[in-house]
Amino acid sequence: MSRAVVTGASGFVGRHLVDALVARGDEVIASDVTERAHRDDVTYRRVDLRDADAIAELVQAADVVFHNASVVHTRNTKVDTVFAVNLGGTEKLLDACRAAGVGRFVYVSSASAVYEGRDIENGDERLPYSSITQAPYADSKIQAEKRVLAANDETLATCAIRPHVVFGPGDTRFLPAIIARAEAGKLKLGVGREHKLSDFTYVDNLVSALLLADDALAQGKAAGEAYFVTNGEPRAFFEFVGQVLAALDLPPIRGYVPFSLAYGVAAIKETIDALRGRPIGEEDGLSRFAIRYMCTHHYFSIAKAERDLGYEVLVDLDEGIARTCAALRDGA
Repeated sequence: MSRAVVTGASGFVGRHLVDALVARGDEVIASDVTERAHRDDVTYRRVDLRDADAIAELVQAADVVFHNASVVHTRNTKVDTVFAVNLGGTEKLLDACRAAGVGRFVYVSSASAVYEGRDIENGDERLPYSSITQAPYADSKIQAEKRVLAANDETLATCAIRPHVVFGPGDTRFLPAIIARAEAGKLKLGVGREHKLSDFTYVDNLVSALLLADDALAQGKAAGEAYFVTNGEPRAFFEFVGQVLAALDLPPIRGYVPFSLAYGVAAIKETIDALRGRPIGEEDGLSRFAIRYMCTHHYFSIAKAERDLGYEVLVDLDEGIARTCAALRDGA
């Protein structure tokens, strides 16, 4: 049994991770900047990742920290806030872990760390970090992952897990935003006339990989390494969306607009949002970063995670979609 700290514990992935750690028999300290823990058998601590003193107290006597919290913001606004949490918070956590003698640190990173707006087909961990600036979220996650892996040494073992488009029951961002647009009659058209393939990651598979990463670190393996973790079943983005719409009896996508048009509209919208001071964290899929994502191949090899961590896909894509849609129909 470990004493495990989970940041971002009130969010989508965090809740599933907390449940899995409790099931594993761990003593769990769940932290977030909002809400309380969703279960009574864990300790909850409200912590802002910009507060070094609160972070230092959070990780005391912990065996492992699962750093899952981040600000997801793909528009080119609020850069200072995004970096203060995503990069600054990670640096403060690493410093606190070292001071407290924490032995293991598992970072929930992002496949966007290597994305430069061009096709990636079966990409693996030999891909370099993106060398261009695209969005505060991606830029800050790249820098944070670099810090995490560089912090690995004989006293603090670190690794990074890179999922791509995580979905499942309890999702509060990705599919709910798509469904809301469909219900409002605003999802009649997709983007791009080519069917570019994307990876997706069912949440149970991601959580399994995080626990396997912790086990590997405890055994002296995987330290200082990054791993792509997905379902390993690339599918056209709007084919995935269409399957979800059909399962929920929502209107299908009727046609497609060219990338250039959608990208131009997104650029204008980002400018307007910046002038209006649109709140951070509100994502509707209409940013230049998101449009590029939908119009390029981006799928990854999971062979390294399979080899080093013993990762396997527990829930395939079709079953994951079915479970997610069933939960959505039930209001979960």
